[in-house]
Amino acid sequence: MRTALYDEHVRLGARMVPFADFEMPVQYSSILKEHDAVRNRAGLFDLSHMGQFDLTGDMVARWADTLTTNNVGTMKPMQARYNLFCNEGGGTHDDTIFYRLENRWLLVVNASNADKMWRHLHAHLPPAGVEMENQHGKRVLIAIQGPQSVAMLQPHVDLDLNAMKYYFCAAGNVNGVPALIARTGYTGEDGFELFLAAPEGPSVWNALLDAHRNEGLEPCGLGARDVLRLEAGMPLYGHELTEAITPVQAGLNWAVKTGKPEFLGKGALEDQIAQDTYTRIVGLVMEGRAPAREGYTVWHEGRLAGAIRSGSIAPSLDNKNVATALVAPEAATPGSRLEVEIRGAKHPASVVSLPFYKRAQ
Repeated sequence: MRTALYDEHVRLGARMVPFADFEMPVQYSSILKEHDAVRNRAGLFDLSHMGQFDLTGDMVARWADTLTTNNVGTMKPMQARYNLFCNEGGGTHDDTIFYRLENRWLLVVNASNADKMWRHLHAHLPPAGVEMENQHGKRVLIAIQGPQSVAMLQPHVDLDLNAMKYYFCAAGNVNGVPALIARTGYTGEDGFELFLAAPEGPSVWNALLDAHRNEGLEPCGLGARDVLRLEAGMPLYGHELTEAITPVQAGLNWAVKTGKPEFLGKGALEDQIAQDTYTRIVGLVMEGRAPAREGYTVWHEGRLAGAIRSGSIAPSLDNKNVATALVAPEAATPGSRLEVEIRGAKHPASVVSLPFYKRAQ
């Protein structure tokens, strides 16, 4: 499939790759240049491949709370909230964002899990009180991320962006086009995500680029987004979260509200927390220039301790090689010395607290 912005990516010279059944831009100029733009100015992303479900009905919040680890029913109007859906064993079905809008709820799910999540929700749908509409691939979602995102976006919208709190949203217009404007993102920087009707996407994308390219706004692809989210310690489904890796193992206990009534996977997560013997996600900084890649084994005091889940050069950390790993609890203490096996040789690394990078407030 192709998003409504596909022709714009091709025109800009993007390298297109298959991702979650879509042709998506992995990079335009270079990952490092796009990373630099987001950390120091602003970058523009096409996220139209993400799954979007509209939920309506009086029972949405109560029903969703039976399936999610975080609270849905306590959300304020026009608030966004990170949430996770688990299977009965506590493994992660998907990590998502809920938006509580004026007359509906919007659930944004990972592109690779859109079909799976649609089936999951239908399998647990109550007999009445909830209606769902699948908008996957039918809308445009544009993200502008970076310290200059407010300054660059403000001339194009009809509301005060500085007055919008983080993880809140508002209905407005972008260049005269109706949009849902949310102060959310996946880069570790301030920024916004713009939900638009598909036909309006190209005009908004081009208006932002044309107005601010000379100020350093860059179109950015999946490659830069992955490096940015890894530096910011944000999980990527299929890596730090899977059907076999729970939110607790991923260090997302803050989003697991065991005090709320029964929800799918609650018992397994409570047992895991109580026993505290689970393997867990940690951050690693490699010593030297050897890169850690997904699947490489990790050793602690001569014993196999786990495996790498994600790895990359971190431009925000002077181009050090960083990684996440799922390791045994005895190997997870910050400061612990581990070894990563790369083509038969073991290379030293140190456990550090996540995130690797945190923006100045």
